[in-house]
Amino acid sequence: MHLGAPLGRAVGASVVVLALAVSGCRTSNEDIQRWATTVQGPRKLLSVLTHDKYPVELRVDAALALISMKPRAGRRIGIQGSDDQPALVDALAQLPPASRTAIVSRLVPRLLEEMKRPLPPAQAGQTRNDPSVPYKDAAFALLTQNNGSLVAGQGQATALREALSSWATTNFAERLDDSSQLYGVEQMMRELKAEGARPLPALIAPGAPRIDRIAELVADFGDPATRTAASQKLVQVAKEVNSEAWIKQKAPSVEAANRASKLSPTPDQFKKQLVQYQEEELLRVFSSMKRVGGKSVVDYLLAFTQDKNESERRRATALAALQGNLDRSNPSHAEVPLALAGAPDTPDQLRDVAFARVGEFPRPLILGKLYGLFKSDNWKVRWVAGELILKTSDTSELPEFFSKLGQVQTDAFAITEPLRYGALIASMKGSTPAAELVDKYAAPPHAVQVRMSALGYYFEVGTKADLPKIERYDGDKSKAPTCKANAKECEWKCEIGSGEKRETKDIGTLGDFVTYCVKPAMEARVKK
Repeated sequence: MHLGAPLGRAVGASVVVLALAVSGCRTSNEDIQRWATTVQGPRKLLSVLTHDKYPVELRVDAALALISMKPRAGRRIGIQGSDDQPALVDALAQLPPASRTAIVSRLVPRLLEEMKRPLPPAQAGQTRNDPSVPYKDAAFALLTQNNGSLVAGQGQATALREALSSWATTNFAERLDDSSQLYGVEQMMRELKAEGARPLPALIAPGAPRIDRIAELVADFGDPATRTAASQKLVQVAKEVNSEAWIKQKAPSVEAANRASKLSPTPDQFKKQLVQYQEEELLRVFSSMKRVGGKSVVDYLLAFTQDKNESERRRATALAALQGNLDRSNPSHAEVPLALAGAPDTPDQLRDVAFARVGEFPRPLILGKLYGLFKSDNWKVRWVAGELILKTSDTSELPEFFSKLGQVQTDAFAITEPLRYGALIASMKGSTPAAELVDKYAAPPHAVQVRMSALGYYFEVGTKADLPKIERYDGDKSKAPTCKANAKECEWKCEIGSGEKRETKDIGTLGDFVTYCVKPAMEARVKK
């Protein structure tokens, strides 16, 4: 016993020393947190993450530490890695499947929780630093890298997608512009598609920021139900903006801006400021409406364009926003732009847009109405209607066009018409060559406006070699059409010569038209 006592004490001392030694070498969570701030920290954290000698929970803590590391030289090296060092995703991809699943299945819930962290209170003049961004970036990387094989099962993939969609639509405006992200909101939406866009319509409200970008994302990625919801919300916003209540609400801020700029507008000037402010805001909503479309938007814009109490600019922009959104098979959709195009009191800007919308419909739906516009007292209305007809015709349909044109009154017919019709005829396709038909219709006894339109073909494409075909009309005394006294930009004149010898000739007959308009153009043209 006496001999054994020292031995027992020695063994006990050895156990204590060994325990201390083991305790001194054991990696702890405190080590993990400290390494996240050191130069060699990423290497040590990756070592813990990738070696199965460490407990799973500690390896998860190492992964979280890599994610939360502050950027170095502008790079989130814990997630992105560096030129000589892999990062979180690379390390997970190299692990055996069982080991990776054990870590990721514990890591994902932690990421989901961290993504819910709220933004800190805003400080005047400072940009808020979003603490959830690195965890969101890591979640997106797990979901998308290596073809999604890093995520432990469909359940976790679904949870990540839902969390990412919720994250993107919370504090949307700030997060949309946050340049600290590895993966921006739009990139996330390209991955999430309809699922990511589904919450976006709820963000559309009067005064809400970045409605334009919300509309773009819905248009690009939203499913029909999402687009319908966004369409309805945009109409609500447009109605609110275009109201007296909106004007009254914005008046104080405009007054404050005037004071800051040391401006003192009169009451009338102030009212115009508010109207201008309202109009610019409304036109921005129209732009978003154009992207999203939908029945609610189309119905609202069609009604708006017909409201004569609205300004020309507003109505024209509303009609422009319908581009690509009208139902090409719906006669009622065609009726509105057709009516605006032909109405005598339609402002010119609005009329031009109306004809552009009419041009989106198939020929059978609009042809009869376009020929009906040939009776308009406004020569420009007939001119644009004629252009649309010819652009959708081939040469087999040219006789019908000339027949309708021959019924037009010649006291409201501008020289622009035959020249433009001739140019369009020159580009027409068909089994019968256009040149063959125009030679027929350039001759008597066709109406003078028909003959001149046929001769407009030679004005556009005729060369010196074609002169013998039209020289017989040099002395033709058929009276040229005329313009009404109040017709704008309607005249019958052509310029001949060049430089100082250039002179303007009045066109009183078909012979004048050939001599002073058509032949000089043909003689100056070099055949290619």
